[in-house]
Amino acid sequence: MSQKFTVLFDLDGTLVDTAPDLMLAHNHVMKKFGYEERKLSDIKKLAGGGSKAMLRKSIHEIAELSGKIKKTNEKIEDKMTKEFIDFYSKNIANDSTLKNGLLNFLSWCKKKSISMAVCTNKQEHLSIDLLKKIKIYEFFDYVAGGNTFNYNKPDPRHLTGAIEIIGGELKKSLMIGDSETDSNSA
Repeated sequence: MSQKFTVLFDLDGTLVDTAPDLMLAHNHVMKKFGYEERKLSDIKKLAGGGSKAMLRKSIHEIAELSGKIKKTNEKIEDKMTKEFIDFYSKNIANDSTLKNGLLNFLSWCKKKSISMAVCTNKQEHLSIDLLKKIKIYEFFDYVAGGNTFNYNKPDPRHLTGAIEIIGGELKKSLMIGDSETDSNSA
């Protein structure tokens, strides 16, 4: 089945303002593991590569700002990431909100028979859970999370794989995102 057009969306910051819930989980983990908490405004420069990358960037920035280097290793980063995902999954839609005008645009796309998919570095099960809780899951033909394929954004196969699965055509597809990661993958 070939669709007329396909629109791919990033999730965090594009469809949904998830910053408050992401920073709540981030700060929970940082505090638990003995690091400084961050301000909500720091989320834009930290997010985009998944939870482990976010925590790693945050630790690095804290070390640079304070001049104090606190060593972590892969095992500790894995524990921090697991704690982040566990906490975030329980608090995923506390304060997350849809972007203004989004429902109107999604409805317009559906009426025009435009295929839509989500391509995010957030884990697939968390993405689906969030989309269901904020009541927009039914708009999408497919959700490709950071763990759906053996690669994720900025690898363009994350996008092309989703397009292929929903029967779209690469030349009739558009990616809508809000980060350099999204731009690089598109």
